[in-house]
Amino acid sequence: MAVTAIGLIRLPDFYARTHAVSKTDTLGIGLLLGGLVLHEGATLVSLKIVLGLLFIFIANPVAAHVLARSALQVGIMPWTRRDSAKER
Repeated sequence: MAVTAIGLIRLPDFYARTHAVSKTDTLGIGLLLGGLVLHEGATLVSLKIVLGLLFIFIANPVAAHVLARSALQVGIMPWTRRDSAKER
């Protein structure tokens, strides 16, 4: 949560922020569900948790990509750095 908040504050545009949030969200949920699988042992519940984990590992990056693509289609332009050497 702290890394996500720092990323939201420090990163310059929608695309970088979406990238930071989706990566930390996927990692956090993955670690949490992985810990639950280890705690639960080899049971049917563990299998269901692993299936949920696989779904999240696929769906979360796809959702972030869809958000970024729709933002680009709406007209939100990516942040670019001004190059002062080219302006001279």
